[in-house]
Amino acid sequence: MTGQPAGMPYWDTAELPPQPQLQGVATADVAVVGAGLAGLSCAYHLAERAPGLDIAVVDAERPAAGASGRGTGLLGPRAGPALDRAVRRFGPRTARRMHRAGERAVRDVLDLCARLDVPCGLRAGDQLMATRSPAGLVALAHQARTGRELGLDVPVLSPAGVRARVSVPYRAALLHRPAATLDPAALTCALARACADKGVRFYGRSPLLALRPGDLVGPELVLPHGRLYAGQAVLAVNSAARALELPVGTILPLEVYAVATEPLSPGAYEALGGRAGHAVVDAVPLAPYFRLLPDQGLIAGGGTAVVPGGLSAPGSRPCASAPGPGWRGGCTPCTPILRASGSPTGGPAGSA
Repeated sequence: MTGQPAGMPYWDTAELPPQPQLQGVATADVAVVGAGLAGLSCAYHLAERAPGLDIAVVDAERPAAGASGRGTGLLGPRAGPALDRAVRRFGPRTARRMHRAGERAVRDVLDLCARLDVPCGLRAGDQLMATRSPAGLVALAHQARTGRELGLDVPVLSPAGVRARVSVPYRAALLHRPAATLDPAALTCALARACADKGVRFYGRSPLLALRPGDLVGPELVLPHGRLYAGQAVLAVNSAARALELPVGTILPLEVYAVATEPLSPGAYEALGGRAGHAVVDAVPLAPYFRLLPDQGLIAGGGTAVVPGGLSAPGSRPCASAPGPGWRGGCTPCTPILRASGSPTGGPAGSA
């Protein structure tokens, strides 16, 4: 609903179940809007726990067309704001629960991949939040202290501890685990097939235009060529919540970029972690991050987040077509860039 993201997705889309456009009037016990990882996970677990429930998944395009098919495939427990910021916003009890919920979510994804036998290049490893800058050291110190106060297992790595995992001269890092890297589009498509096997119906090319209270039952979903009446509706729409005027706070649709490289030399690949599945994220917001690929390539991202054309926000800049030369120049030790991918995401318009 915010337009097609720029760039070329790195990941290929695997086989998908049939997704006819919704025409006319349809009904369902539960309608799930959004065929990304969140919506499909919801539909899958609903179908698993309540066999016979009539579930319909509706998407503006198709599964994996949005952020779930364009992400960099970092799986880790760091969801939401940094620990110290989460404590300031929500209090220590909620911040602790958020972090532990993230750890459980990673374990659940690993378990789901094993149960579905998904060929998604899954590689377990550590996720390092690292830094080489004074500002990053300050940020890590605040987070490390908060983690200790909350009783969380977030070890601090010395420069030697970082180099034992990736041969990059970082000055310190926080170690987040469990963690892994994977192909997010492959997982998304596998979830869609698993949902279809459990009887879930799909409607593609059917963007939600409006959500209205139903006259007799649940909500009425207004689509370009029809209506879907459901007992309940789940809206897993990410940053499209703004366009639907949903009461979910201030969410700003943003695009961030990542690049994938051709295979690295064997020496460079091993120096950056090899087949261990580590991922490195800089402690400074929107600073570079990277992960390795099973084909010995590398994905790197970071830099300025941009707002899709037609939208505006304080301090934002219009969406460019691809990362600029300066951004690419900071990707050392990348070999020549293979593809650039824009990934749409949702985030708060301001931060505390």
